[in-house]
Amino acid sequence: MSDEEILKLYIKRSEQAIIQTEAKYGAYLMKTAGNILNDPEDCRECVNDTYYKAWCLIPDDPPQNLKAFLSKITRSQAIDIWRSRHADKRRGNQYAISLSELDEYISADETIEEVVDGHLLEEAVNAFLRTLPKETAAVFIGRYYYLYSVREIAGRLGVSIPKVKSMLQRTRNKLKDWLEREGYII
Repeated sequence: MSDEEILKLYIKRSEQAIIQTEAKYGAYLMKTAGNILNDPEDCRECVNDTYYKAWCLIPDDPPQNLKAFLSKITRSQAIDIWRSRHADKRRGNQYAISLSELDEYISADETIEEVVDGHLLEEAVNAFLRTLPKETAAVFIGRYYYLYSVREIAGRLGVSIPKVKSMLQRTRNKLKDWLEREGYII
């Protein structure tokens, strides 16, 4: 079923909207949640929350890109669940690992989570990403937005793990310089 047809079901308030969304995007959303949560029960809770939020939001403001819309909700829900489950400790999952890689490049006055969620920083990072070659941007987004492991990124792009690590290191350094030029204190 096409995204347009699924959106029409949401607008009509048909329960088939959820069924069709799950059929088309369920596995993708579970993977998105799994990259952050590493727990099947938490992932199911997160994806179910995504369906509920989509049910509430779509009739009033249908998205242009359903997959991106659902992914953004899932990622946000997964981060919220992860934070609530790990308020006192940090586990070695991809979310914690990827954020720790950025720690030295972001202001120490705020927690990395607060900075990453900030709208102004988001705009600056997006502007930076638009200056990068396509492959470099894909590596950076894969690591820090989709939270893919370095091994997954290397496999997806057909490059070596050391190349991905090197690209990430160089890109983080360039991001640091970019943010400093934009007025962020690093």
